[in-house]
Amino acid sequence: MRRGNDTCSLPRRRRAVNPMAEYDRLPADLRRWLNGAALPWSPRSALRAWQGALRDAGGDAASAARALSGIEERLLQRDAAKVWGASHPKTARGAVTAQ
Repeated sequence: MRRGNDTCSLPRRRRAVNPMAEYDRLPADLRRWLNGAALPWSPRSALRAWQGALRDAGGDAASAARALSGIEERLLQRDAAKVWGASHPKTARGAVTAQ
């Protein structure tokens, strides 16, 4: 059982490349978004998601960053009950709706 900041349903993979070198080659706007990310995105998957979001946003980096935040939020909701328990605020059952 995994513990710590990598406890999620995302697959773990060992790669022959240097992840820090991959990170350094990412676009500056994506690196800025990754600095505040809640999940341990790999540079490769982050870039793939970023390119799709940027394409869908017509090249607008701020919209692409919001789209990545939405993806991450959905991933957190999916994993919250398993990782932190059903009463966690990120789960569907534990979610509090603003009124």
